[in-house]
Amino acid sequence: MDLLLIALGFCCLIGGIAGSVLPIIPGTPLAWIGLLLLYLAPSVPMNYWVLGITFVVMLVVTILEYLIPAKGTKRYGGTKYGIWGTNIGLVVGLIVPIPFGFIIGPFIGAFVGEYFFSKQNHTNAFKAATGSFIGFLASAFIQFVVCVIFLGIFIGVVWDYREILF
Repeated sequence: MDLLLIALGFCCLIGGIAGSVLPIIPGTPLAWIGLLLLYLAPSVPMNYWVLGITFVVMLVVTILEYLIPAKGTKRYGGTKYGIWGTNIGLVVGLIVPIPFGFIIGPFIGAFVGEYFFSKQNHTNAFKAATGSFIGFLASAFIQFVVCVIFLGIFIGVVWDYREILF
């Protein structure tokens, strides 16, 4: 049972790291589930402090995941159309088989949303799209760092209990 839970937890953590840059996958929550699965293993003693603190961090990062790109768009003069364009462009960028579509999609979506729907000029639409892109990159970077930290906690706990587990 221990090995199964540890293997599933590790898979969740790897999926969480992938989800930090692929918005379809909820990266940080998936990584936290990986930690939870580790602590549910019978041979690993439950550490409520680690789970509680990482849960709060996961919640904050998950909320920021949606706020940072929107704030980046607004900071650079964007409107709700740019924010919607960012989200739609993100989904389209993942579906369309182009290299780095998940990065290009939000930028193009914000530009199209600002230019066509809020009737802004090219310069303002480009600035709003740039803000959206910077916000997306900042959000992805924060998620990636948190997921890697969760992976480090996972590996540390497994290393501490390796004699019992294996």
